[in-house]
Amino acid sequence: MVDSCVSHSNPLILASSSKRRKSLLSQLHLPFIVEESHLDEVIHNKGDVRNLAIHLATLKAESVRDRYRGKWILGADTLVYISDKIIGKPKDERDALNILMELRGREHQVITGFSIIDPQGQRAYCEAVVTYVRFKKLSDSEIINYINTGEPFGKAGAYAIQGIGAFMVKEIRGSYSNVVGLPLAELIDALLRLRALKSFPLIKPSLSMDFR
Repeated sequence: MVDSCVSHSNPLILASSSKRRKSLLSQLHLPFIVEESHLDEVIHNKGDVRNLAIHLATLKAESVRDRYRGKWILGADTLVYISDKIIGKPKDERDALNILMELRGREHQVITGFSIIDPQGQRAYCEAVVTYVRFKKLSDSEIINYINTGEPFGKAGAYAIQGIGAFMVKEIRGSYSNVVGLPLAELIDALLRLRALKSFPLIKPSLSMDFR
């Protein structure tokens, strides 16, 4: 019988082109292959934002399913939410300015939904994790200077907490990695419950220890 657990010989499939999610999984030394989903995301402000994040994550995972039968597949999507609306990625400098001016001095939610498809091609697990982030009261010049770094572009909410954007964050409640793009504690717990992982962290046999 072929072992279906995630391992160095049977890597997880990450259905995402996000460099941040790739970096987070690499940080855990979890074996994975990146497969871009090529999904056209349609963001709308109707319904529950958690359900939307899960829906988009599932669509990403399902979009690569036929290419990776017999593999565990992970899809994820991160949304920023404030004042009953979803804040997406800035279209241009003016859009980035408007987003950051709305976020400054206030608390917003960062929601990452993730969805796991099992080797049989069925959705085995999904979850949405919420982190609360409060920005300090930013001056206009701080916002403009940050936009000029180029970092806000391609990022939901127009900032990167793991980059220069960290200077704007006054308080965070919840998972830090969730804001970056993937809630690592919740993800590993899910993979263990699904028996996609036998144990974690993964170690080489030569590094096993006897505690007797």
